[in-house]
Amino acid sequence: MAKLPHSNLIIRILSVLSPLTILLLWEFLTRIKAIDTRLFSSPSLILQTFFPLLLSGDLLYNTFISIQRVLWGFLAGAIPGIVLGMSMGLSPILRSAIEPMIAATYPIPKLAIMPLILLIFGLGEASKIFTIAIGVFYLVVINTMAGVLNIDKIYIDVAKNFGASRKDFYLTVAFPGALPMIFAGLKLGMGMALILIVAAELSAAKAGVGWMIWRAYDMFDIEQMFVALMMLSVLGYLFSLLLDLIERLVLPWKQQC
Repeated sequence: MAKLPHSNLIIRILSVLSPLTILLLWEFLTRIKAIDTRLFSSPSLILQTFFPLLLSGDLLYNTFISIQRVLWGFLAGAIPGIVLGMSMGLSPILRSAIEPMIAATYPIPKLAIMPLILLIFGLGEASKIFTIAIGVFYLVVINTMAGVLNIDKIYIDVAKNFGASRKDFYLTVAFPGALPMIFAGLKLGMGMALILIVAAELSAAKAGVGWMIWRAYDMFDIEQMFVALMMLSVLGYLFSLLLDLIERLVLPWKQQC
């Protein structure tokens, strides 16, 4: 046990060194002309593009717009997903009625229904938020239902014996018992939200990180494209840290690796 802090320090150092090593190797390969910078650029050229975009406010503005869309879409998909997932886990009748529809529609690529979404919701913010929400919804509802179904039956029996109401089943049995799986679904959903925000902003958007990627493609500005892609990876990492922090606060008893 005494070596645990030292081991944690080594793990943290490795987590920093591994991406730095990749960046240094990337830069080295571009310097020796092993990589065509017209297609893959280089870390130094990307850095030279990053600071003007940051200082001009263009990068921060587009990132803020994308964060707004991601958060609204995430909430619009996660909240109904949790409620429906718990209901399906507690009610065999509801589960038998809805689960086949979820199983049938989940494999449909969300990008395939983008034209339909645009026809229904138009070119405004609603279509982009709904695109994200529908992707998040499936992952959250499936994981939440699985979490409720995996609750030890003895807890449900005890609640029944004490005359628990439907509200008590939701708040004191289903929700706490399914929380680990709910957070697993939320983390997967956040990753899906960041994937879909790019697709949503490629069509009929005038701002956002996805729009920056598309504009960079039109102008063949490879460096700006990589700056936008790196910003997406930073957002994914920060959202992951935020969900991990919330999970530790809500589930203090869960063992962290």
